[in-house]
Amino acid sequence: MNTEGPGTGDAVGGPPHPLVDVERLASVLGAPGIVVLDASVGAHRAVGRRIPGARRFDIDGAMSDGASPLPHTMPQAACFEAEMRAQGVNDTDTVVVYDAAGIYSSARAWWMLRAMGFDRVVVLDGGLPAWEAAGLPVEGRAAGGPCPAGDFTARPRPGMLVGSDALVEALADPCSAVVDARSRDRFAGIAAEPRPGLRGGHMPGALNLPFDAVQRDGRMLARRELRSAFRALAGSRERLVVSCGSGVTACVLALAAECAGYQEVAVYDGSWSEWGRPSDLPVATGPAH
Repeated sequence: MNTEGPGTGDAVGGPPHPLVDVERLASVLGAPGIVVLDASVGAHRAVGRRIPGARRFDIDGAMSDGASPLPHTMPQAACFEAEMRAQGVNDTDTVVVYDAAGIYSSARAWWMLRAMGFDRVVVLDGGLPAWEAAGLPVEGRAAGGPCPAGDFTARPRPGMLVGSDALVEALADPCSAVVDARSRDRFAGIAAEPRPGLRGGHMPGALNLPFDAVQRDGRMLARRELRSAFRALAGSRERLVVSCGSGVTACVLALAAECAGYQEVAVYDGSWSEWGRPSDLPVATGPAH
């Protein structure tokens, strides 16, 4: 494992480092027990190509709870299990997740799988852009066909995805830091929220670390740089609760925190889509201090 940066050596095939580079994935692509999942969301789903053999991790669809009024909410364990089996994922497989933006929604898929008790999952550092920049092959989305059903078993882990009550507790806890992955202007309430009806601003006491600030050219920063970025915000606090607009890019911060060596990290699943709705939950505006 490379402790100074992602993607060398042993990220696929054993207890994995959270990231794998494109060269390592290319060397094992198509091998038995290696499953590649495309977790692209929104406009990035329109990209008409994929890594050969990649299957869907549909955060905009089956991999969100359709009964929830909030976007991108974690589905029930039984639904998650059924979808992973339909995608041919087995308990003994190693899963590589990627997206067409770089490191964006793939981190959400990584966190969801781990929250369901599955640890043999890594994120492709740089995603599809890095894969294509390396001259590696792609295929059309329509390529391939159904795969044999897998035996994936969901084993939910409490505390990895939390609600607003846990956020309130974390904001009052001197040992915890709440870190928001949205842009600085959205955090300050200067820029309008992309989802209608939401208040602008942030949770009082929250810190701001935009998700793209933990990356360089679409790849995760080195461990020492990540640790420095979190330390500059959170100081000596070792428990982090991360949030964003709808629970997607918060997971980029969760990924960055794990790469930086943090061991107590939770994702606020409802994120600003829940907190920002008209309610009694408090909202502050202005830049982070």
